[in-house]
Formats: sequence, C-alpha cells, structure tokens
Amino acid sequence: MNQKHKVLIIKVGYSETLEHEISTATSYGDVIRSTVLLNLYKDEHVTWLVDEKAFPILKNNPLIHRILIYNLTNVLQLQSEHFDTVINLEKVPGLCALADSIKAWRRYGFRFDVREGLAEAYDGTHIVLSICQDIEKKRKRKASWQEGLFEMVGAEWKKQKYVFSYSPTSSEKYDIGFNYQVGNKWPLKAWPDVYWKELEKLISSKYTVSWQEGLNSMEDYFEWISNCRLVVTNDSFGMHLAIALNKKIVALFGPTHYCENYFYGLGIKMFPQNFSCEKFPCYDKKCAYFDDSCMRLIKPEDVLREITRLFNSQIVEDED
Repeated sequence: MNQKHKVLIIKVGYSETLEHEISTATSYGDVIRSTVLLNLYKDEHVTWLVDEKAFPILKNNPLIHRILIYNLTNVLQLQSEHFDTVINLEKVPGLCALADSIKAWRRYGFRFDVREGLAEAYDGTHIVLSICQDIEKKRKRKASWQEGLFEMVGAEWKKQKYVFSYSPTSSEKYDIGFNYQVGNKWPLKAWPDVYWKELEKLISSKYTVSWQEGLNSMEDYFEWISNCRLVVTNDSFGMHLAIALNKKIVALFGPTHYCENYFYGLGIKMFPQNFSCEKFPCYDKKCAYFDDSCMRLIKPEDVLREITRLFNSQIVEDED
C-alpha cells in the first residue's frame, strides 16, 4: 500500500504572511485564511504547527491529520522527523531556523538567512517577500491574498475556499451581527463607534441586531458568527470567520487593502470614496488626515444600502 506523503505546515500566527511586521499577538485571521492551502494536500498526511491560542481554529479540521502546539517538546519531535514537504508561512527568524532544521525533500515559504539572522525566501516566495518589504508594491498589487499564498508553493489558486470545521449548536438567531471590535495591532481599522450606533438606529425597525459582546471563548465567537445571517465587519478575524462560515458580509476597509480579500460571492467591500490620499491604503498606525481614520468617510446610510442589497440578492458579483 502506498504511504501518504507527509506535509508540515508551520503557521503559528506570530507574523502575517503578507505583512512585513512581526507581532507579539497571534494573528487568528492569518491562521484561518491559511487553511485554503489544505485544498492542495487533501490526499496527504498533514501536520500543522500552531500557537496554542489559535488551536480551536484548526480543531477537527478534516484535512489536518495532526495538530502540534508550538512548544519545546513538539519542536524537538519535529526536528527528529522526516517530511516530504515543509511549508513555513512564518517570518519569525527562530521559526525560519526551525523550518530549515527539519528533514524534508522540498521546502516552501520562508527560510533563515544565517548571515543576517532574518527571514529569507525559498524559491517561489521572493515575490511575496518583496511585497511584504515594499509598501508601495503592496498598495499597487491587485491580487488576492489566496493567490499570493498559492504562488509561494508553486500552485495556481482556483478559487478554493478556506477549510474550517465548526458545527453550530443552534440555528441562525439574528439578521445582522455587528463585528465592531478590532485588535490592538491596528486600531485604525475600526469604524467609528458613533456610526455603529447610528446604523443600529437605521435598521432596528426592520432587522434584528446582535453586537460582538459577551464572548468568553473562541468557540463562543464561532457560535455567534454562525447565529447571524449577515455580518457587518471591520477588516478583522471575524471577517475571515464569516467567510469560512459562508455568511453574507458587508466589510469596511480603510488603512488596509480591500483587494487582498476575496469573498467568494458572499459579500461587499466598502472603502472611502472620492478620497484624495496619495498613500491609500496607507497601512499606517496613525492617520495623516483625521484624528481617527479615513474609515469615517464610510457613512451608515451607505452601509444600510448595501445591507439591503445583500438581503435582496442571492448572488453577489465577486471581485476577479
């Protein structure tokens, strides 16, 4: 009997694959959207190394045979194993060095530059790394995040979806979920609080609304998204959850690039219009034009219009 090829994916969540910055906070959104790669290895034996906090995202995934938490014991184990393919999606130097130390026939993603002590690119990843390091290239690039990820492993993305396994404990309860919170890394992604409240007033007579509150665990978050028919969201982990759970989506973008995100016909991207900012999208942590951010240029009445359009339509034209 032929033995399955062994594939190791290193996506702990400490650095976003297409971002230059390495954060101390785990990027849950980057972990869940990296699962799109599993479509390429559905017939292989896949091991995934991940941060403990992001483990629930991968739990029970049908295409992952083994999930290893990133700790010393598992690192030592991996260094003694042999894999056919190692895919390192982390630019953290220590994780690059780990990926290089694991026995494998082929490697993709990021490796360790022994001279500089930094992340370097394996063959096929140079374009992605150059985009990470050059904000101007990143602004001009129109390709989706999934396309870049597939480029790294020498494959063509054919609209494959995230692979996520969560079974809701109840049916949909709310028409609309307000996924209004953003992480500490990028506060400029947040739509102004006053606009969320204004939007609620505009729609409360017609739709039931639930806010992203009182969620005590990752599973609570999964369940809440599952309970909403449509999600209004900032560019955040919740947006990627909504994609993974096939929800209708109205997503609000400002300092980050809307083009990177592909919605599979599920939703609508909104961003500041008629805005003469030479740096848009800026990827900055402080806005050069407003006390808060250019997100203020997306008005509640315009969001209401897109909500109505989504509820009246079964299919949304996606962005090719």
